[in-house]
Amino acid sequence: MPAKKFTKADIIDALYEKTGMSRAEIRSAIDLFFDEMKDALVRGRVIELRGFGTFEVKIRKARPRARNPRTGESIDIHSHGVVAFRSGRELKQAVWTINNEKEEKPQSAPKP
Repeated sequence: MPAKKFTKADIIDALYEKTGMSRAEIRSAIDLFFDEMKDALVRGRVIELRGFGTFEVKIRKARPRARNPRTGESIDIHSHGVVAFRSGRELKQAVWTINNEKEEKPQSAPKP
């Protein structure tokens, strides 16, 4: 079963409980933050958030033939930008043991 999503609304609620600011102010600040990130990426800038990670735009090459999985039709793909994320050292270390904690639980022995 996949983990429950943590949405922008959840972030707003968490910050509201921690800061006491109004939800409208928090929503406005978060929207401004994401707009600035998007504008920077569109302008070709790399966004580095120390301890969290780096966002950058990478260009995917054009391909002469690809297949539409829904219709099976062959289509041309033009070169285009995609956002790439590389996690920072602190984020990597924070999530590194997630699977290990699940594996450390004792399992029943297999039956012969």
